[in-house]
Amino acid sequence: MATLSNKKIAILTADGFEEVEFTKPKAALEEAGAAVEVVSLKEGSVRAKQGDDWSKEYPVDKAVDKVSADDYDALMLPGGVVNPDKLRVEERALDFVRAFFEKHKPVAAICHGPQVLISAQVVEGRKMTGYKAIRQDLINAGAQYEDKEVVVDQGLVTSRKPDDIPAFNRKMIEEFAEGKHDRLHA
Repeated sequence: MATLSNKKIAILTADGFEEVEFTKPKAALEEAGAAVEVVSLKEGSVRAKQGDDWSKEYPVDKAVDKVSADDYDALMLPGGVVNPDKLRVEERALDFVRAFFEKHKPVAAICHGPQVLISAQVVEGRKMTGYKAIRQDLINAGAQYEDKEVVVDQGLVTSRKPDDIPAFNRKMIEEFAEGKHDRLHA
C-alpha cells in the first residue's frame, strides 16, 4: 500500500456528515501515515449522522477561513445529506475546494460529497460517480457519470455509498500518494 507519511490531508466537513464516510477514510489516511486535519465552517466540533439519526461529535482542527489549500497536499469530502448542503452555500468553503483544483492537488469525495464539487463548479467534463440521488445533478453540471464503486479522473476520486468505502480508500490513498496531477482544466 502507498505511504502518505509526508502528506497533510484536509477533511472538509460540516454538521450532518455520514459518520462512516468520515471515520473510515480518516482512519485509512492516518494508517497510511498522513497527518489529517478536520476543517469546517467553524472551530469546535462537528456532529455526525448515522442514517437519519444524529450521532457523535468530532473535533474540528481549523476553521475554513483560517486555512489555505497551500497548507495541504490533498482534500477529502465525506457525504451525508446535510453536510454538503451546509458547505455548498458557503463561498469560503467553495473557494477552499476550488483552490485544490487550481493547484492540481488530488481530491476525494464520497456519496453526496460531490455536491460540494458541483457548487464549486469543478465537475464539468470529469468522469465521476456519487450517490444515486445526485446522479442527475452531476450530469446536469457536465460530469460524465459512471455507476461504479470508485471512479478516478486525474486525481479526482469519487464513490457512491458506504459499501464502496474499501475501494474508495484504496484509490484515495493511491491518488494522494501520487500527489499533483496534470489537469486539462480546473
